Amino acid sequence: MDDERVITNRELESDTFEESIRPDSIDEYIGQKDVKENIKVFIEAAKIRNETLDHVLLYGPPGLGKTTLANIIANELGSNLKTASGPSIEKSGDLAAVLSTLEPGDVLFIDEIHRMPRYIEEILYPAMEDFTLDIIVGNDASTRNIKIDLPPFTLVGATTRAGDLTGPLRDRFGIVSKLQYYTVEELEQIIKRTSRVLSIPINDDAATELAKRSRGTPRIANRLFKRVRDFALVKGDGIIDKDIVTLALNRLKVDELGLDETDYQLLKAIIEKFNGGPVGIESIASSIGEEVTTIEDVYEPYLLQTGLLKRTPRGRMATKKAYDHLKINFQERLF
Repeated sequence: MDDERVITNRELESDTFEESIRPDSIDEYIGQKDVKENIKVFIEAAKIRNETLDHVLLYGPPGLGKTTLANIIANELGSNLKTASGPSIEKSGDLAAVLSTLEPGDVLFIDEIHRMPRYIEEILYPAMEDFTLDIIVGNDASTRNIKIDLPPFTLVGATTRAGDLTGPLRDRFGIVSKLQYYTVEELEQIIKRTSRVLSIPINDDAATELAKRSRGTPRIANRLFKRVRDFALVKGDGIIDKDIVTLALNRLKVDELGLDETDYQLLKAIIEKFNGGPVGIESIASSIGEEVTTIEDVYEPYLLQTGLLKRTPRGRMATKKAYDHLKINFQERLF
């Protein structure tokens, strides 16, 4: 269900155009001011000392720019970026294959690092600490231990679920940075930059309206921009104005807070089936036919951020703001 949503913060195959509009340098990167400024200092210090940058862990909801930051870190260090994904590293040989291609100073980016198997993690520890790879090859009587020296490198790990990382892995990252949702003003800057890069003009009030409906997430802002651009070409004169944004996003069923039908379904389930809560996440998941992890990673963070949902020790609750937004009488539901 989630992959069909235009406002999902997960990466879709149609998001490939994102690569063409990504900033290349830390000064071009919009938002995440504290994270950006700190990483800039750490990179400069590593260059002055002529050392590799400490390993970096970036965490936060999907679509906030973790992959973009990894690319920028490599660019700023003047290094090559090698990429891998946690779920794709299933055997020690998979990890060895990735690590053995590294050259001195390279940046290795592992996305969804929390999804690596635990035994792979343990092989990664000496690679991160001592730049050595210690693996056992063969089977039964013919097993042997192989030790490979690795060049100094920087591991950039990205995760949407920092709580799923083991303590020993997390402790091996010298730089740990949490990415926050973007403000409307920051998203406006991103949308205007995208319009410049793609040479598609957008009015200021249109950029503001688009930013408000982008759920604090650059990936969603750029995806919506792409869809609104189509409406501007077909229904307008190619310039994106507020009327075109409103028309396009109403057609796409994205409301003024950036909620879509799936969000409404989730909030209505809590209000109508469970009297507003508190209700357990498993019950919500089964009532709307969705995975618990999808609700926790994709739907919930923004609903919590906007104050439409709250977590309590006894479960999730819809707030008065949610009742108001859905135009459901709060007092009537209580009694």
